[in-house]
Amino acid sequence: MSERTELPSAENPEGLLDLKVTEPKKWAAGMPAVGASLTDIFEETGGMRGLKALFKMNQKTGFDCSSCAWPDPDDERSAVAEYCENGAKALAEEATLKKLEGEFFAHNSVENLARQTDMEIGKHGRIAQPVYLPKGGTHYQPISWDDAFKKIAEHLNSLQSPNEAAFYTSGRTSNEASFLYQLFVREYGTNNMPDCSNMCHESTSVALAEAIGIGKGTVTLNDFYDTDVIIIMGQNPGTNHPRMLTALEKAKKNGSKIIAINPLKEAGLIAFKNPQTPKGVLGFSTALADLYLQVKINGDMALLKAIELLLLRAEKETPGQVFDHEFITKDTVFYDQFIKELEKHNVQDLADAAGVPLAQIMQAAEILKHQKRIIICWAMGITQHVNGVATIKEIVNLVLLKGAIGKPGAGLCPVRGHSNVQGNRTMMIYDKPYEKQLDKLKEVFGFEPPRKHGYDVVESIQAMQERKLKVFFAMGGNFLSATPDTVYTAEAMRKLKLSVHVSTKLNRSHLIHGEEALILPALARSDKDMVNGVQQFVSCENSMGVIQQSKGMLIPVSDEMMSEPLIVCKLAKAVLGKRSVVNWDLYASHYDHVRNSIEKVIPGFEDYNKRVRVPAGFYLPNAPREGRFETDETPGKVQFTITQLPKHNLADDEYMMTSIRSHDQFNTTIYGMEDRYRGIHNERRIILMNARDIAKAGLEGGDKVDLYSNYNHTERVARLYVIVPYDIPERCTATYYPETNVLFPIDSVAERSNTPATKLINIKIRKHSSTK
Repeated sequence: MSERTELPSAENPEGLLDLKVTEPKKWAAGMPAVGASLTDIFEETGGMRGLKALFKMNQKTGFDCSSCAWPDPDDERSAVAEYCENGAKALAEEATLKKLEGEFFAHNSVENLARQTDMEIGKHGRIAQPVYLPKGGTHYQPISWDDAFKKIAEHLNSLQSPNEAAFYTSGRTSNEASFLYQLFVREYGTNNMPDCSNMCHESTSVALAEAIGIGKGTVTLNDFYDTDVIIIMGQNPGTNHPRMLTALEKAKKNGSKIIAINPLKEAGLIAFKNPQTPKGVLGFSTALADLYLQVKINGDMALLKAIELLLLRAEKETPGQVFDHEFITKDTVFYDQFIKELEKHNVQDLADAAGVPLAQIMQAAEILKHQKRIIICWAMGITQHVNGVATIKEIVNLVLLKGAIGKPGAGLCPVRGHSNVQGNRTMMIYDKPYEKQLDKLKEVFGFEPPRKHGYDVVESIQAMQERKLKVFFAMGGNFLSATPDTVYTAEAMRKLKLSVHVSTKLNRSHLIHGEEALILPALARSDKDMVNGVQQFVSCENSMGVIQQSKGMLIPVSDEMMSEPLIVCKLAKAVLGKRSVVNWDLYASHYDHVRNSIEKVIPGFEDYNKRVRVPAGFYLPNAPREGRFETDETPGKVQFTITQLPKHNLADDEYMMTSIRSHDQFNTTIYGMEDRYRGIHNERRIILMNARDIAKAGLEGGDKVDLYSNYNHTERVARLYVIVPYDIPERCTATYYPETNVLFPIDSVAERSNTPATKLINIKIRKHSSTK
């Protein structure tokens, strides 16, 4: 058996910080959220610069938050704070006055920077000029933009095949930049376009495209205000999408019931203190979850089937009163097969598999029994499992039984993470493009785009490891910290000939590099983008399919930063030269020209430049939202799907471990060390365990332990964690991401979507042993 222990940073320390544990909160937001927001703004921006930007963030004439993709209200928006705590922290980091120039890199070697934590690396400030790490070099050094583009062109044009390069995209990248990026990559000759969707909602895209004909949700924000039941699964809105709490509060006031399904009792699902209301300022909260089902890790499928089985019993007792047979007959297929398979299950066995008392599941069924206006929300707690696609299809099954789709106040709501991850995919950032999309590119631009499917994230890492990839170009993101199997991924990235990152701030991916490396500094959402003396704007797509403009307003801290659209245009000219048939100079002169071409290529963007200038933007077409199902296999019909329960085999000394975010982070960005909702302070190297499990193992809260996973005969280890007793189901544990990414193997992925299965790994826990 081999063991992977050496990490590319100080990820296996021999020392810990001063951990403090307090009682978990029973509510989210309130005045502490306001205080935390303003503290970061003042520390990073000096006050007025940050406050000025806060008042413009998520406003109709302002800029989009670079954090989550929760939609802005279509009508009135708060003039005081149309943002959340983590949105303010994201703004503080990009609006900071701290900047990294040549002197910083001259005094800080790559090796020394890599010894720092992810939080320390990110706190250094904005990258203020392009920098280059030569082969064998120890320090990044300044390089001109022209020389940087020449260096990239030399590498790309010397490859034996365009498929020896991969081009990654993060969810921050705008529609305009994404469209130009995929256009360049396809004219260059490859579909190797891994993106952050591969790691988060790819399971959603696959499941919904097959089941309902579109890989997106079907509801609008207004549906939340006029619904009967909201089910929230595998999602922690209080930390990851805090502005959702306002919608949930409004839904509650309008009479909606909320069912929360999650292994942890999360404050943002229990109650909300709205800091924009007198009641919230005074400390009064609105209770949110009417029923909290504390499911085992990956027990969601069993829970859904148990609810469906109870509803089926009720339907048999009162025919036509529980299921929407008119909808089922008119708009669905495979209902009889689904019911026949469902009846094979025993409801008590399903309850045991879910880890939820049957009495509570019966309560859930009772809430749903006579309701048809139902919204089901989910996030990575559902998608990042081996059976993620199947679980989402089971969510669809429940919605179909109730006819809760294609009508106001009802439907499916995958809650996207990064702010424009859905827009990236709409703009054809996809390693498996559809033929009709490629045909349209050929028709509009006159070149033959590659037809062979490219590498997704997992496949790209494996290709790097096998030296099939020589060049890796990342448009934003922190690839290494976002991906699983940290040691394997780091080994793979070090085999590259050239790694390039377009970034706003320093991150760990810059420090685990190819033989040569470049960092290109990009403008942030809040930065004013001037081209030929004219201020430009870009656009984004939120979780509910709204396209709206984003117009920065802060003076950039450096003249050496460049917008992502311009970076792509200049890169394309340098790489493709005269063989390009695309007028890159036209696109670089004004972004309206980019939108004109998007309109010609992508359905739903008619009169793009006109409609995107309308305050609040416009909705993209969504057939299922209108009750139409354009599925490939069963045109005009949505499918019931027969799914299988996952099997979890645990040895006596094993536990299921899931990865979670602290309240003081967004994705891989660590803002601080305060997970105040869970009562974890000043330390991230913790493992949450059930008190009974701790006692049975002969351990105690506060013990220092090492965590081991064993997958395909390879043992992985994350050293030096502190046990924290917590309200979590037995045999279940939770740790922070990305620190324990090292335990998740590269080849444990969701079936059909190839999403890394980073929400469940079996681990063993042993008393800590020093490696010194």
